[in-house]
Amino acid sequence: MNRIDERNDTHTTLQDMLLTMQVQIEEAHLTQVRSDWRDIDYCPSYNKLYFVLEGEGWLKIGDLELYPVPGQLILMPAHVTQSYSALPDKQPFLKYWCHFRAVAGGSDIFQWLDVPYCYDGLPRPDVERLFGQMVDAHRSATFASRLKEQSLLLHLLSDMLEGLPLQAQKGQSHEMERLTLIQQFVDRHLHKDLTLEEMADVAHLHPNYFSKYFKKHFGMPPLKYVSRKKMDRAKLLLKTTNQSVKEIAIATGFEEANYFSKTFRREVGYSPTEYRVGVQRTKGI
Repeated sequence: MNRIDERNDTHTTLQDMLLTMQVQIEEAHLTQVRSDWRDIDYCPSYNKLYFVLEGEGWLKIGDLELYPVPGQLILMPAHVTQSYSALPDKQPFLKYWCHFRAVAGGSDIFQWLDVPYCYDGLPRPDVERLFGQMVDAHRSATFASRLKEQSLLLHLLSDMLEGLPLQAQKGQSHEMERLTLIQQFVDRHLHKDLTLEEMADVAHLHPNYFSKYFKKHFGMPPLKYVSRKKMDRAKLLLKTTNQSVKEIAIATGFEEANYFSKTFRREVGYSPTEYRVGVQRTKGI
């Protein structure tokens, strides 16, 4: 396998993990930092976002030292040693900030993604608006506000990461290779009735441990993941080929077209024929 194929497979594996990502805001505020604002070498279990409006200060994330300026957005990921401090004789930060978790499976997504810590290309009015609305939603105790603050955080994260290459942390390369190997095996055998034992054997893990391992990283049981991938393949074939429903059923590991159609309707909400007709109408065919 060449490097391009490896990058593509890693990209697919990370995308599969991102599909199950759940975010939760723990704190969101607008704060004028005091002159004694300081903490050295601590390791939080949550991620932090700082958006600097005014003032100066010092941050350290791992081995990287930063002196953020107004208009910069800073990501301080969970489980990384950090420090922060106000600067002597300097106006301390006025900043929006939030503490949040972004979990895919059982791991924080920023333990896997290799992304920058500092972002200064985002339109300041847009970031201020999103942060302001997020802080307002966090102050409210309603159920709708919980949903709204999550959607605003996802909007902010998507703006922040848009256009960046989707790649894994270097320290996670061995684990990513194993996860990618599992994902490749599933993709290459969607025409079969895959078993848990077959998938576990590819990863060289006992089936009982493999189930826990897989759910930790992909956020769902292995066989549910296989079913979802089969439906994704079926949707692609319905969109891009003239194959019959029976042919697509066989291509996705179903011996009976009726059972395939029932499964497709349960997972997608439409029968295969209804789905194909809907796609054709959308395209104006």
